[in-house]
Amino acid sequence: MSKFIGQVSVAPVRKEPSDVSEMVTQLLFGELCEVIDTKNQWLKIKILFDGYEGWIDSKQTLAISDIEFAHFSQQVSYISEPFGLLVSDNQPFPVTIGAEIHHLDKNHIFELTPNNKFWVEEELIEGKQNKNKAIELAFKYINTPYLWGGKTTYGIDCSGLTQMVYKMAGFKIPRDASQQAETGEVLSFIEEAEAGDLAFFENQDGKIIHVGFILPDNKILHAHGKVRIDNLDYTGIFNSEQNRYTHQLRFIRRIF
Repeated sequence: MSKFIGQVSVAPVRKEPSDVSEMVTQLLFGELCEVIDTKNQWLKIKILFDGYEGWIDSKQTLAISDIEFAHFSQQVSYISEPFGLLVSDNQPFPVTIGAEIHHLDKNHIFELTPNNKFWVEEELIEGKQNKNKAIELAFKYINTPYLWGGKTTYGIDCSGLTQMVYKMAGFKIPRDASQQAETGEVLSFIEEAEAGDLAFFENQDGKIIHVGFILPDNKILHAHGKVRIDNLDYTGIFNSEQNRYTHQLRFIRRIF
């Protein structure tokens, strides 16, 4: 399979090879993927980090060799501020929190290819982090608008939020809430939960449809309309602005 890397700040990954097709996720700058099919200018990709598949416009990715792909996959750090700025050919190049930087040299240069070099003077994060750091990262998304399939501070969905925060904290979880609900250890009671654990919520059919971060003092940080903080109890999420429960609690899981 051909190997590619994201070469724009954020690119939509769609369900079908069409600009009007539903966006199912996004490929951020520096993220690696493999091409499993092609159709005209569209590439069907499989994202290396989580195995998620979808269609992307070929103009927003860059082909790399198997050797480069293997080299990049061995070391990665992440832009850790909501809105980052790199420099390419003396021009500003915007990136978002969670953008991947591979093998930064001593001159702060990230060489995507020999003809695509970026000067990086942004705060990076890499390696395993603790839950306090995970929550610190989660708070950087506060007030980000909700966007189905989104993974950035320009727009994000509930499971994109939890996956991206855990990713930067050094832990791999799947892309969708229903998949994330099958990872980690189930906790029996809310009182057992720690800040940074994940709470999952179900619809009337018992299907997992939502996820968010447990916070101290019976609060939850989640993406619903925007990334916000609401109250949490055994029933679910209580939105004080709407004066009603918006989500029904299913269980809480500890990932690390």
